[in-house]
Amino acid sequence: MSDQITIASFDADQLESHLEAFGEMLHACVHDGASIGFIEPFDAAAAIGFWRDMVLPAMRDGRRDLFVALLGSSKVVGTVQLDCATMPNQVHRGEVCKLMVHPQYRRMGIARKLMEALEKRAFAKARHLLTLDTRTGDSAEPLYASLGFETAVVETLTIKCRRALKQTGLKRLVIAGGVSANVMLRERLDAAM
Repeated sequence: MSDQITIASFDADQLESHLEAFGEMLHACVHDGASIGFIEPFDAAAAIGFWRDMVLPAMRDGRRDLFVALLGSSKVVGTVQLDCATMPNQVHRGEVCKLMVHPQYRRMGIARKLMEALEKRAFAKARHLLTLDTRTGDSAEPLYASLGFETAVVETLTIKCRRALKQTGLKRLVIAGGVSANVMLRERLDAAM
């Protein structure tokens, strides 16, 4: 079936004509536990609203590119966005947003194909530093690592925390919360102490 998947770049009009399909895919991904910024309860209307109210205006303004995995010629089964709305001193950066593949079509290489299309466009736009946000331990984490992404935030926070402990002479640092980066940070600091 993966040979029937094509990756396309959609413009705003194409997104608008497929809003229900994008909403259905987002809804299915969230209900399957995808870490893409939404929490339960999450209904189909909210999923369509995300595409209509958040993504569509950014595409019309030229700030965002949308890549779509299609089964056959029209069934939307995956997507990822390249956000180029950066500050003036960051024109070399782009953000990878909302990589998702419908739960019924996972483990077929679709996410990799989407990311490869995104990277090609980013580099064509001279966006050579790509960033993304993901949950530690998420099923997409090995994919990102295989594409060369690194866990920069945790490394930076580990260095800063160790430096602060040394400079202040404190013996204990409490890192609260269950955010996955906090968990990873606690593990790294515990190993270093």
